Amino acid sequence: QLQFVESGGSLVQSGGSLRLSCAASGFTLAGNAVGWFRRAPGKERERVACVTFTGSRNYADSVKGRFTISRDTARNTVYLQMNSLKPGDTAIYFCARRRSSCSGSSTDFGSWGQGTQVTVSS
Repeated sequence: QLQFVESGGSLVQSGGSLRLSCAASGFTLAGNAVGWFRRAPGKERERVACVTFTGSRNYADSVKGRFTISRDTARNTVYLQMNSLKPGDTAIYFCARRRSSCSGSSTDFGSWGQGTQVTVSS
């Protein structure tokens, strides 16, 4: 099955850090952009970061300066380093891929994983 496997979510105190991992299963990351998304209770899914195969990155305004997306092609894995976490970051975090670029809505992305839960306590 072609999908991502997310891991690294946990309960953390406000101001803390986590690193999420997103491992590709059944395909390589070559030629793909990979995005991290999150869905908080009662809210719509939101894209928080994306990285292209060439390394271009973009971030949602809500996480700029706090989150960093990176990719390790050799490990076929994408990471999301999250620092200065806030209770508002509490959500299930998912990753997904899109051919070539980060443009488009979340419906343009595929190979969704099951997600990993991040809970930030105040």
